Amino acid sequence: MTDDAPAAPIPPYDRRMLEALVCPRTQALLRFDAERQELISEAAQLAFPIRDGIPIMLISAARALE
Repeated sequence: MTDDAPAAPIPPYDRRMLEALVCPRTQALLRFDAERQELISEAAQLAFPIRDGIPIMLISAARALE
């Protein structure tokens, strides 16, 4: 695979489902970051990944925001 290869297509997601999710730590609303495919919790300073169209809402899988 070369660096010029196109990125894998991003699976479709249900925007309504994303809007219904809340942060598992704070219960605050989440912001969707389309570029990074993450759900952002500003209150907890965590970013939850979306893999293959599925949000991974585990605190242990979240990335700390800088």
